[in-house]
Amino acid sequence: MREKEKRELLELYELKKEEIQNRLLEFKQAFQEADDRQIFRELSFCILSSGVGPKIAGQCMSAIGEKLADGEEDELLERIGAIHKYAENASRYIVFTREYLKKEHGFLLKSLVSSFEDRVERREFFAKNPGIKGLGYMQASHFLRNLGFSGYAILDRNNLASLSELGVIGETKYPLTKKRYLETESLMAEAAHELGISLDELDLLLWSRKRKYVPR
Repeated sequence: MREKEKRELLELYELKKEEIQNRLLEFKQAFQEADDRQIFRELSFCILSSGVGPKIAGQCMSAIGEKLADGEEDELLERIGAIHKYAENASRYIVFTREYLKKEHGFLLKSLVSSFEDRVERREFFAKNPGIKGLGYMQASHFLRNLGFSGYAILDRNNLASLSELGVIGETKYPLTKKRYLETESLMAEAAHELGISLDELDLLLWSRKRKYVPR
């Protein structure tokens, strides 16, 4: 990382440090208090955010409401069709994933997420499982980070742009393959180490650098 950008980022971190650390603690506490339905809401939010971002995903979650638990594809589509750019796919993914989790795991999501001792295997399960649609590495990382699990980079367009501007990576093109995603995540982890902060802190710091606030 270039020295000028490193100093600027560390100055921003000092301003945001308390808020960032509090937010990461909130994620961990929320998971401890969550039940299986709340965890599925988080999973569905991450499915919905793909391609449209968290603001639209939040609007869709509000529109879906109680139908998240048992609504069919057409019912979900009716509620988010005017909101989500990819509403048909999103509705199908949520219902497919919900039914898979019920059939194969008894919908015991909290126990399921907690059952992995290895963080790599935990993300692989959600990113590459054919029974879980609409995540991939970025959204699986988003989901797990929001549950308080550490060590995952959320490589959305804003973070990629920041990493490029800071000289950490050379391009902002989204890393579509697993190999490219993990390579970029490794470079981001090295940058975090250089700054003396965690990968999770850097993730929220880069978000706030572009969006001017620390996400919830």
